[in-house]
Amino acid sequence: MALLDSLDQTRDPVVRLTIRPMVPGEERLLTRKPSAPVEPRALAPADAFLADNEFGPSATIEILPDLPDDLPVPPEPKLVSPRMPRAAAPDFRIARPAEKPAASRDWRIPDPPLPDAPAGPRAIAASVRLKAALSPDLLNNFDLFLYVSKASSGPLAQRMYVFKKQPGGVLNLAYDWAASTGREKHETNARGRASFTATPAGYYQLDPKRMYRRYRSYSWDQPMPNAMFFNWERQGLKTGLAIHAAEGENINKLGVQRNSAGCIHLSPENAETLQTLIRANYRGQAPRFAYNSTTRTMSNKGALMYDRDGNVRTADDYRVLIFIENYGGKDMVAALF
Repeated sequence: MALLDSLDQTRDPVVRLTIRPMVPGEERLLTRKPSAPVEPRALAPADAFLADNEFGPSATIEILPDLPDDLPVPPEPKLVSPRMPRAAAPDFRIARPAEKPAASRDWRIPDPPLPDAPAGPRAIAASVRLKAALSPDLLNNFDLFLYVSKASSGPLAQRMYVFKKQPGGVLNLAYDWAASTGREKHETNARGRASFTATPAGYYQLDPKRMYRRYRSYSWDQPMPNAMFFNWERQGLKTGLAIHAAEGENINKLGVQRNSAGCIHLSPENAETLQTLIRANYRGQAPRFAYNSTTRTMSNKGALMYDRDGNVRTADDYRVLIFIENYGGKDMVAALF
C-alpha cells in the first residue's frame, strides 16, 4: 500500500514486470482451456436466398458455430445439397416440370371429328379394297383395321388408312396418313449382313410383348420411336417388321416413295397417336393365325386357327389387324370420280 500511496493519483498507474531470461534447458508452456464444441445449426433457406442460389430450391445452408479465438481465419459457410454429394451436384437453375407417371396418363383418343380422315375417292377405294380382303371371321374378331398400300405409285400408294369397326360391321375411316414401306432392294445392313429391304404383303397382328416408346434397331443401328412389332414368326424366328416413326430426312419421304428397310414408317406425331390409340382401346381376345409346325412359320395369308368344334382360337392380344398389299388404286380411284 505504501507504494500505491506514493503514486500520483491523477495519472493511471503503470506496472512494469521484468521477466528474467530463460536458462539453457528451461521450457515455458502457455496452457489454454479449449473452447467447448457447439453443434452446427441447419437453417431452412429463405425465399430471397433461393432466388440466387445456384443449387435451386432443394439446397439448404449449413451455418458453422462460432469458432475459438485461437484459429487464424474462419472458413466460409458451405452449401450442401441434401440429395446428392456436393461434387456431383448438377445445375438445377433451370426448372423442369416433373413428368406424369405412366400410370396416370390419359391414353384415350377423342372420337370424331378427325381432321386426318378426308371423305374422298381415295378413302372410299381403300375401304372397298379392305372389305374385299376380309373373311367373315377376320371382320368379326378384329375391331381396328390398318390398310397399308406398299405400291410405288398411284393415289393409294405409300399410305396407311385406319378404320374403326362400328356396330353391324361397318368400317369408318379414322385416319388417312402418309407412310413409307420397304425399299424392295438387296442391301447390306449396319452389321454387314445381306438383307432384302421389303415389306411383305399379307395379314399381320401386333406383338403385345414388343411395344416400345423408344427403341433402336440392332440390324440397322437406327432409332425406332413408338415401335410396334408384328407378331409374325418365320422359320422359327420372330421378324423385326414393325410400325414406327420416321426421323430426320426420312420424314420428308413419307407418302412420296418407298424408303424403309422393311418397316412401315409414319410421322412422329401419327406414330405416337396410333400406339396410344391401340394400347388404350384395343387389348382383348384376338384370333390366332395358323402355324405350320414343319416350316415353323406363321401364316400371313389370313388363315386362322380353329378348335375341334370349328371355333376360332383366340389369345390375349390386340384386336388390331394389319393388311398390306401392293396396290396403287389408279383404276379404282379414276372410276370413282
